[in-house]
Amino acid sequence: MTTLHPAHGALIPDGARASRHVVVAPGMCSGGSLVFGRIGDWTWEVVSESCRINVHAARTADGDPAYLSFYYFHVRGGDVVHPHGLTFGDELRVDSRAFQFGSQSVITLHRLAPAGLELPDGPLDPAEVYEHPHPDCLYAENFNRWIARTTAGSNRDLARVTPPDFGYQELPLLPNAYSPRSFVGRARATGSFHPEGPPGFEEAGKPRTYDYGLDVVRDLNGAGLMYFASYFAVFDTMLLRLWRSLGRTDEQFLRRKVIDQKVGYFGNADPGTAFEVTVRRWRSTGSPDVEIADMALREAATGQLIAVTAIEIETGTEFGTGFGTGAEAAGIRPSDGG
Repeated sequence: MTTLHPAHGALIPDGARASRHVVVAPGMCSGGSLVFGRIGDWTWEVVSESCRINVHAARTADGDPAYLSFYYFHVRGGDVVHPHGLTFGDELRVDSRAFQFGSQSVITLHRLAPAGLELPDGPLDPAEVYEHPHPDCLYAENFNRWIARTTAGSNRDLARVTPPDFGYQELPLLPNAYSPRSFVGRARATGSFHPEGPPGFEEAGKPRTYDYGLDVVRDLNGAGLMYFASYFAVFDTMLLRLWRSLGRTDEQFLRRKVIDQKVGYFGNADPGTAFEVTVRRWRSTGSPDVEIADMALREAATGQLIAVTAIEIETGTEFGTGFGTGAEAAGIRPSDGG
């Protein structure tokens, strides 16, 4: 294996940007949420390096734990690199960059590219991410806010805070045209990223509602909060239930290709919480194998909105495993260190 980086996954910081060479390991590839958890870990690492703060041990001015929570997580899959298309030994170049977004928030952008792909020099340009993405790459946008508990041991009524050593002032500003704040705010107010239905799609069937109980084995992190990646897993579990009800197989579900997924995080939950998840499905009028599933996760007892997602998926193509037959041509190579 040839690499210009000192170690697999090593962070090479340069101000508010970082680049790393990644060999895909079992802990970041599956038909579920593992890759999203890994991307989120990179966000914390980039913010730690860029803002000169130990994100993992941050404290409020009063000395209480502060957490860099996820408020919005957006992933756009590419033709070659997409969330559930990774397998052991695939090699990636990952470029990341953090942006100033107020005193309590930060935006972090990531590009996951085939290791051999020729890309522009310099830091990751927001214009590439938002306007002209490379068709082979996966892009992720993380909007994070600092929060703290207001009651010990409870995940309700979390407060927005600013750790005193959060050095955000030297981060570059994200151009206002790319700000997700209003878009995510509308999703929070309406309970959907597509309250009127996505353009170019028609509704496929009636909305369905499924029950879900918080899983203390899978859904909580080491701080006792509902883990940001577990929201992806909860929504995928509901999507799988929907697919099974449509007569689709588990094998078809594992072959799905995520084109685009957005998650808005609007609440957390304590152990024992019961949820209701409403699922709406649309089918593209131009490509029948492309669907969007729009879901809202609510606390069953109160109706409080906890999270929403919109997942655009290709359902009908036989993808197989890994990056597919064009991997070598696209510049992806298996690691000899697997």
